[in-house]
Amino acid sequence: MKEMKDVKDKDMDVEDIKEEVRALQIVAEAWRPERILAWAFETFEEGVAISSAFGVEGMVLIDMASRVRQNFRLFTLDTEFLFPETYNLMDQVEQRYGVTIERVYALNSPEEQERVHGPALWQRNPDQCCHLRKVEPLQRKLSELQAWITSIRRDQTVTRAGAGKLEWDARFGLVKINPIADWSSKQVWQYIRAHDVPYNALHERNYPSIGCTHCTRAVGPGEDPRAGRWSGSSKTECGLHIIQPLVNPPEAGA
Repeated sequence: MKEMKDVKDKDMDVEDIKEEVRALQIVAEAWRPERILAWAFETFEEGVAISSAFGVEGMVLIDMASRVRQNFRLFTLDTEFLFPETYNLMDQVEQRYGVTIERVYALNSPEEQERVHGPALWQRNPDQCCHLRKVEPLQRKLSELQAWITSIRRDQTVTRAGAGKLEWDARFGLVKINPIADWSSKQVWQYIRAHDVPYNALHERNYPSIGCTHCTRAVGPGEDPRAGRWSGSSKTECGLHIIQPLVNPPEAGA
């Protein structure tokens, strides 16, 4: 397995790291998720963490990670607007997998945000709300890391279609790893059932994609799985994932 052991050196030049990522990027496309996770944990040690909102894809990744390494870092962006079912699932994750979720919060509480920006910012300016409660907290968290692991898939949105399993995240300045980028929703649910992985109860109530309470609704028959996110607006992403597309990326599920 080709490695980037030198990336452990925090003084390594950013351009050298980016070159190492480019050299390994295409090779990594053939790796199974477990192999990518093993590589990430070996290469970056405590400098890598899984980012999760505890959707069904995230639960697959957490379960896989637990089979690769007993102790791994896991963080979430707690907007303080999450569903009770999401918080319940977080408790289950800590109990089942023996990990402590690193909860990252916005600089202002919901009450402070309302005082400064007015009520229901998520309705008037959802991009600003996402920036305050997700993007800025993520930026702070990623400044502590050398690499982050996500559960995004290429077929989720148009903007994610070019995601590689291994990338240089130019926006946040570190390595980004997407082990199940080429998986389909069918593969995700097959894994969940095969390994009896817990998942958010809202998935059983027509919530295929789950975010904050104010900006998530159940989807109707025939609707896109992400139609329940920021419904009624053109917004499709919270702004965390800016993709540098692969050249001729493999098709999902290949």
